Parts: sequence; structure tokens; C-alpha cells
Amino acid sequence: MKLIRKALLTCLALSLPALGGVSAAAAAQPPVPRPEHPNPQLERADWLNLNGPWEFEYDPGLSGEARGMQKAGAAFSKTINVPFCPESRLSGLADTDFLPCVWYRRTFEVPAAWQGKRVLLHFGAADYDTKVWLDGTLVGEHRGGYTPFVFELTGKVRPGGSVLTVRCADDARSDLQPSGKQSSQLESYEWFYTRSTGIWQTVWLEAVGSSYLRNYKVQTDISSGTATFNANVVDPSAGAVLRATVLADGKKIASATLPAGQTTPFSLKIPQPRLWQISDPFLYDLEFTLERDGKVVDRVKSYFGLREVTVEGINVLLNGRKVFQRLVLDQGYYPEGVYTAPTDADLKRDIEISQAVGFNGARLHQKVFEPRFLYWADRLGYLCWGEYPSWGLDVANPAALERVLPEWLTELERDFNHPSIVMWTPLNETWTGQDPWLARCLHRTTKAIDPTRPVNDCSGFTHVETDIFSVHIYESDLDKFCANFEPFRTGGAPWMSKPEFQAPYSGQPYIVDEYGGVWWNPEHPEDHRWGSGQRPATVEEFMARLARTTGALLGNPRMFGYCYTQLYDVEQEVNGLYTYDRKPKFDPAALKAILGAPAAWEK
Repeated sequence: MKLIRKALLTCLALSLPALGGVSAAAAAQPPVPRPEHPNPQLERADWLNLNGPWEFEYDPGLSGEARGMQKAGAAFSKTINVPFCPESRLSGLADTDFLPCVWYRRTFEVPAAWQGKRVLLHFGAADYDTKVWLDGTLVGEHRGGYTPFVFELTGKVRPGGSVLTVRCADDARSDLQPSGKQSSQLESYEWFYTRSTGIWQTVWLEAVGSSYLRNYKVQTDISSGTATFNANVVDPSAGAVLRATVLADGKKIASATLPAGQTTPFSLKIPQPRLWQISDPFLYDLEFTLERDGKVVDRVKSYFGLREVTVEGINVLLNGRKVFQRLVLDQGYYPEGVYTAPTDADLKRDIEISQAVGFNGARLHQKVFEPRFLYWADRLGYLCWGEYPSWGLDVANPAALERVLPEWLTELERDFNHPSIVMWTPLNETWTGQDPWLARCLHRTTKAIDPTRPVNDCSGFTHVETDIFSVHIYESDLDKFCANFEPFRTGGAPWMSKPEFQAPYSGQPYIVDEYGGVWWNPEHPEDHRWGSGQRPATVEEFMARLARTTGALLGNPRMFGYCYTQLYDVEQEVNGLYTYDRKPKFDPAALKAILGAPAAWEK
């Protein structure tokens, strides 16, 4: 318990979560970790954060269910600090061994004010196969490590308190489990890092009406200043009315009232439209109410931005303008929390330190980032490429599609309304033997679900069917690096990484979406650290290498962006511009002068 108390102390500076009618006694308890609402795009007042201490137990033989661990009985032998994975220090366990199966248990009591409402149980993410019981009765199962899931508990919770039990089975060594950068070896090595087993995002309860808004999509047309919505209402009844209100700086500027159906489409004209852009990331507030017989049965707060991403020839345009995408690789790892940021402020800080050195966006690499990260990206005007953690998956196996597609579709649904997301990338660096139907199916399905954004079918290689052409290069010889792109700069064929794997280039927008990777760790000379290419001898040599490689990309009038590897070190991979604990390695102003220099493409 001392470890748990220590972990909780890291959150003392944070405010209490919105508890929606929780008693004063409950509100007086110590603050829970990550208390902020986990989904700002669908926020209700009546919610209860279940983060904090849970009972915890290992199940190395995956026999716990047969032994009845889902039933009330003896207390589990350990305690864990949710939402931090057991491998992390903030969990209180810091167990980095392989954990084939883990169990969680806690009690909770639904607030009295929720009487007569439906109760939903939300998991932001849990890795990988999850089963959930309430008072010993199975309420649902979910497979996947990165996307949210929800179970309804209406009519199942007991007055005076219920027992929630969760089991997560995880096998990072399976070739049919997408695991991103989680190590399949006992230790971290090269570009693979500490695993993240079980719950790693917020768990919360939510009260909704007998009918409620499940989700919505918004598409915007900047030429007409129109926002088109499609609202998904659960169990709409005869006479139910959906009201949508758009506000700008707190003032109501547009609204619609219409009969509520399971799918409810409508459009709103936005007067004097103000676009979401990097220099002015303006967001409109959005409120939904669902009414029946004049009574509000559901109320949701959200927001959206007016912006468009289009592809015209070799150009990717933001709001019809050329905006060179100065991206950085961000892998979403934290020294204390592994997959989970210790605080909401840490998510915001990662964007701010990126902008401070000249980047205007990031590839969110081999991980589905928390919605709160995208919330801050929306607020701060930060371009993001949404990616699926495809590594760990045998892409030559036709069964891979069945594993990746359901979770990828959930990611598309969860993040569709974020204006900061400007590109989808379902795969990364697939090698020879890839089933071509995998990339083709993911590309076509993504385009069908979201026609508003371009799709990079596979970052770097192997391209099969793609809206843009991306390549990776970690060439240390600067003359060779620059020479590779000279033919394309003057109108010739583009350089390709792994050309033997690629579909022919057919005139798409072109980007080097991985380069750099130069290691710099003078405080840890050689030991077990890792980086790409030859290590520079001095800071001056590092800066000269950065200036020449970046300059070759910025100076190419046929490239719409770059992506530098990487923003900060991750464990033994020491090629970040910041250390793992986010301390600058180099003068930020000097970096910004190089990375933020004018691009020929924008001219």
C-alpha cells in the first residue's frame, strides 16, 4: 500500500473528477489518478471515475476462471493503481515480466441521483482479451488492446454496492495479436519497449436516459460554412426530439430541432464561419439534448472544428491551402506510466514541447493515443496522423485482417470528429510476404467510412493502394541522403524505400515520413543504448546533420512534409530531441530555426 500511496501522491495537484451526484463523503476521498473526463467529445455531467486502487491478482496459467476468481471470495493478494498497467511504476507493481493473464476487482456504488437512469460501464482501453463480471455474472467480453468498449449495467447493480471483476489475457508473443512497439522478448531492445498488459486507460461509469445519444459524426464544408451531422440515438421512442446547439465563444449561433431516430441526419449553416487551422485552432462548442414529452432525458457536451483536408495532384491541402506538414514521430510512452500519461498535463506538454522546436504535428506511431491527447491537439492546432499498432501481427496470414479490421473501425469511429487528425495510416513497414488484400481492404474500408481524409495504406513500405506515397530513410551518408531525392526534385522518379515491395508510384503526394533517428546520449556512452546510423561526435555535428537532411526535404518543391524520428527518447532508444523525461537535449531555438525553416513546396 505504501507504493500505491506514493503513486497517488503524484496526482494530488489535480482536481477531483466530475462525480455527478456522488455523496460528500465519497467526494472527500483522496483524488483519483487521471480524474479528468476521458472523452471530451461526448461529455455528460453524470459520470463516476473508477480509477484508483483495485484488488489485483496474477493468473499465469489462465486458470482463474476455472478456479472461480470471477466470483466473490477471498481478496486478491495485491493492489494496483488503475489506469496504470502492472508493468509501470505508477501502478505500484512495476512487474515487467510476461503477464499472460491478470485479474482486477473493486466495489462501487451507483449514486442515488442516478435512480431510474441507464448505467453504462466504459473502458478507455485494456490489452488484450477482456472479460467483465458484475457480482459474479458475466456482462461482456472484448478483444483488442487499443480501443474503447462499453457494457450496460442497467438493472444489474445492487443497492448498497456491487463487485466489478475484470480479467485481461495478453500474449505479446502471438503473431495474431497487434502489439505495436511492445517487446516480444523479456527485456526491451532496440526499438521495442516495455509491454502494457491489462487496463491502461480510464474506467468510468456513466448515467444516461432511457434513450440517449450513442455518438455522432460531423463533416464540414468550408466553402458554404456548413456542418453536416449524423447522430446515432439508442432506443428512440415516438415523439422523442433531438436538439443540437452550436456556440461560438459562449454565444448560440445555430441550432436544429428534429425528430430523433436511430440515425438522425441534419445540417447547420454556420454564420461568419471561422476555420480551424494551425495558426488559429478555433473550435465551436456543441450541445445535444434528447427530449421526450418535454423532459430532457439526455444531455451531451461536445465540440467541432470547421476544416477540410483535400488531395490535389501532389498536394495535400488544409482548408485549400498548402501547409507543409512538419511532423515528428511520437510513440506515446512515459517513464512512470509506460502507455499511460501520468497526468492530463503531460499529454498537453508533449504537444507544446514539439511545437517549441518547430513541428506542427505528429505521426502518432504504433499506438492508438488517448482521446485526451487528441483533445489537446484540437485545442492547440496540432496536425496528427492516426495510426494502428500493426506490428506484432503476421501480415502474411489472412487471419490478420480479422484481428485488425474490427479495432481499426472502432478507432475510426472514436476519432472521426477530431479536426486535428488529417491522415489515417492503418499499417507500418510491412515486409515481403504481406497479404496484399490486407492493405487493399483496409484502404478501401477506411475511405468508405471516412471520405474526408487521405489514407496512407502503409507508412514507409509496402504500398499496395494508397492516397499518398510515404518513404522511410535512415541513411547516415549525407551525400547519399540528399542525392536520393534529387531526381524527384527536378521532376523525375521518386526515391523508394524497399522498392521491390512497392506498387508503382502513380503521382500521389510524396513525403519522407521517417528520417533522422540520430542517437545522442553523451551521459550513457555506448552501453545498451540504441539509435540509427553513426553516432555524431559533438552537438555541432548533430546539428549540422539535422540541418542538411531537413534542408534537403524542405527544399524539395514536390514534397508536402516530413516526419522526424523522434520527439523524445523511449527507454533504450536514445534518438529523441528530448530525453525520456522530456528534458531538451539541444537548444530549442536552434532546432526551430532548422525544423521550422520555409519550405519550397509552400511557395
